Amino acid sequence: MTQVQELHEELLKKLKDSGRNYNLEKIEDAYRLADTAHAGQTRKSGEPYIIHPIAVAMILVDLGMDSDCLCAALMHDVVEDTKTPIEAIEKQFGKDTAVMVAGVTKLTQLPLFTKEEQQSENVRKMLLAMCEDVRVIIIKLADRLHNMRTMSYQTPEKQREKSLETMEIYAPIAHRLGISAIKEELEDLSLKFLDPVGYQEIEDKLQLEKEDRVRFLQEMQDRVAGRLREYGIEPHIYGRVKSIYGIYRKVYMGGKDFEEIFDLYAMRIIVNTDIECYNILGIIHEMFHPLPNRFKDYISTPKANMYQSLHTTVIDKEGIPFEIQIRTWEMHYTAEYGIAAHWKYKAGIQRKDKLEERLAWVRQIIESQQDAEGAEDIVKNIKTDLSADDVFVYTPKGDVKSLPNGSTIVDFAYAIHSAVGNRMIGAKVNGRIVPLDYQVKTGEIVEIMTSKSANAAPNRGWLQIAKTSEARNKIRSWFKKERREENIAEGKAELEREFKRNLIHFDSEDEYESFMEGLLKKHHKDTLDDFYAAIGYGGILLSRLIPRIKDEYTRLMNTKPATEPAIVPVVQPQKRNKSGVEVEGIDNCLVKFAQCCNPLPGDDIIGFITRGYGVSIHKQDCVNVINSMKDPEQQGRWIHVHWTATDAVNFRSTLNILAHSRDGLVADISVALSNMRVPIHEFSGKDLKNGTSEIFITISTQGKEHLETIIEKLSKIRSIISVERSGK
Repeated sequence: MTQVQELHEELLKKLKDSGRNYNLEKIEDAYRLADTAHAGQTRKSGEPYIIHPIAVAMILVDLGMDSDCLCAALMHDVVEDTKTPIEAIEKQFGKDTAVMVAGVTKLTQLPLFTKEEQQSENVRKMLLAMCEDVRVIIIKLADRLHNMRTMSYQTPEKQREKSLETMEIYAPIAHRLGISAIKEELEDLSLKFLDPVGYQEIEDKLQLEKEDRVRFLQEMQDRVAGRLREYGIEPHIYGRVKSIYGIYRKVYMGGKDFEEIFDLYAMRIIVNTDIECYNILGIIHEMFHPLPNRFKDYISTPKANMYQSLHTTVIDKEGIPFEIQIRTWEMHYTAEYGIAAHWKYKAGIQRKDKLEERLAWVRQIIESQQDAEGAEDIVKNIKTDLSADDVFVYTPKGDVKSLPNGSTIVDFAYAIHSAVGNRMIGAKVNGRIVPLDYQVKTGEIVEIMTSKSANAAPNRGWLQIAKTSEARNKIRSWFKKERREENIAEGKAELEREFKRNLIHFDSEDEYESFMEGLLKKHHKDTLDDFYAAIGYGGILLSRLIPRIKDEYTRLMNTKPATEPAIVPVVQPQKRNKSGVEVEGIDNCLVKFAQCCNPLPGDDIIGFITRGYGVSIHKQDCVNVINSMKDPEQQGRWIHVHWTATDAVNFRSTLNILAHSRDGLVADISVALSNMRVPIHEFSGKDLKNGTSEIFITISTQGKEHLETIIEKLSKIRSIISVERSGK
C-alpha cells in the first residue's frame, strides 16, 4: 500500500470513527477529483501533492467540520494549481463548497503590486470570503498548519518569510476565533524557524524536567480531585504545560527567569455549571495559598474571542507556583475549538451560539481597510486588533470594554460609541485628568468628557493616537462624511503639490486620468473626487504612495515614443514665504519656528541658521537666544528676520492654565475655545496636591494680539487662577 493509499484509508477511518453523519460519497468524489487534478504534482519533500489536501482534511475532521468543508479542503488547491475551473466544482459539489474553494484560492495576477500589497490583497480577499462563509478561514488555518509542519523542506528564506507571516496574521486570527490548539501550534512552529536557538533551549529545558513535571502535576491532580470528592463534586481534571512560544515571550521578550513563570504548569478543572466553578475556586484557595493579583475572572468578563474560565495562581508547600483554570464543559469546547465548536459540539452547547457576534471583528477590519492608508494596513490592523494581550477597562457605570494592549483614551471613547468619540473633549482615569494619548490599563475606570457644542469634533491628530482600526475608521468616517468638499479640495491641492515637487507632469488631461486610473483601482475608489477626498481626510497617506507613483511615472516616460520630447515643468519660485516670515538676504528659505519660545506675529523675532534645517525663528527675548549670543562661535549665525503679511496663516501656541480643581472645568474651557472658533491640537492636565489643577492646551492662533484676546477670555472662567503663554 502506498503512502497516499494509507493516508486515504486513515482519513476514511477518522470519518467513520467520529460518530458524525458525514456524506462519505460526496467526500470521496472530492478526493477523486483532487487526486486526478494533482496527478504528477509533487511537494518540496518529493511526496505526491495529494498528501497535503488529505492532511488538511484530517485536521478539519479533528475540529469537527462538516462534509462540504471537508470537500472544499480536499479541493482547496485545484483552482489555483491546476486547470480545474471553479464553475466545475460548483456544478458538481454545490455553491457552498465552491465559495469556500474560491475564498482560499490566492490572487495570482496583480499588476504593479509589491510583495506586501500582494499579501494584503490576499488576506483581504480571504476575509471578505470569510464574511460569506466562516469555514473559509478554518480551512486556511488547517492548510497553514500542515504547511508549517512540513516547512523544513523549504529554503531558509522561505521558512522565515512564511513563519513571520504565520506569526503576524494566521496565529492572531486563530486566537480571535478561539481555536487555541491551532494557535499555539502555529506559534511554536513559527518560532522554531524565526529563533531556532531560543526554541531549542526551551524545548531542552522542558525535556530535562519532564519526569518531575509529570510527577508534580499528577500529585496535584490527585490532591485536588480527592478534596473535591469530599464536597460531592466529580470533576474532570488534567494538567498542561505552557506552550514553548508562551514561555519564550516571558523569558526572552519579557526578561524573566524560567523560575519566575508562575503559569508554567497549569491544571484544568472542568465541571457542569458556573456555580460549581466559583465553589471550586473557594475550595482551591482553602487548599493552597493564592498569589496576590494573580486571579482573573473571565467568566463574568469574557475575552474578545469568547474565552471564559476562572484563572488563579497558587503555591503549594514545596514552594512551586502553578495555575489552576476552572471552567464548564461548554467553556472548554469554546476554549479549545473556538468558532469550530459551532460545528463540533453544536448539539452540546446549551446557550445560543452567537456566530454573528463572534465574527464582528472581521467586518470591522474590512471596513477599516476601506479607508486605510494603504493595502498593507489590513495586515497592521490584524497585528494590533487581534493581539493576544487585551486590557479590560470600565466605564463609570460599570460596563467593561475589552481593548488591545496599548490602546489609548481615543480607542476607549470610540469603543463606547461613535458619538462619544466624536464629541470628546477630555477624559479622566480614576478621577484624574489625563491626556488623550494615555494608554489605558486593566481595572481602570475611564470617564469620557463630551461637549454638546456644535463645534465639538474629532481632531485629525487623533489618527496618530488611536491604536485600534475601529477608532481610526470612525475618525476617518467622520471627516469623510462631514468635510467632503473640504477634503476634495485639500486632497487635490496636496497631490498637485507633491506632483510639482517630484517633477511629475502630464501633457494632457486624458493622459493624467489614464495614469490615475490604476491608482483608483488599487485603492478601491470609483472617481478622482473619491481619491482626492481620501487624501484629504487621511485615508490615503501620500508619503507612502509617492515613491510608487514616481516609479510608475518613470516607467511611463520611458515607454513614450522617442519623437515626443519630455516636458519638464518649471517650478516658479514663491514670491512670498508662506510661513509669514521673510529672511533678510536669503530667498526661498526653509523656515521653522522654535518650540522653546513659540514666536507669534507681533513678537520681536530673530533667526538662527541651523545645519541642514533652514532658519529657526526665535523671540528676541528667548532664553536660548540670550545664552547663544554669549558664545562667539554662534554669534555669526544669528540674522535679521521680520514678519510679512500673513494671509490665513495659523500658528501653534501652548497655554499653561492653573485653576482650582472642580467638575466641569475642562468642559468650560473647551466650550469657550469652541465659541471663539479656536482649533485645539492637544489637551492634557494633571491634579496638584494643593487642590489645584494644571492644564496644558496647544491651540492655533493668528498672532500675538489674537492670543492675548484668547488669554483674556479664558481668564474670566470660574476657578481659573492664571493663564500664561508657554515659552513667554
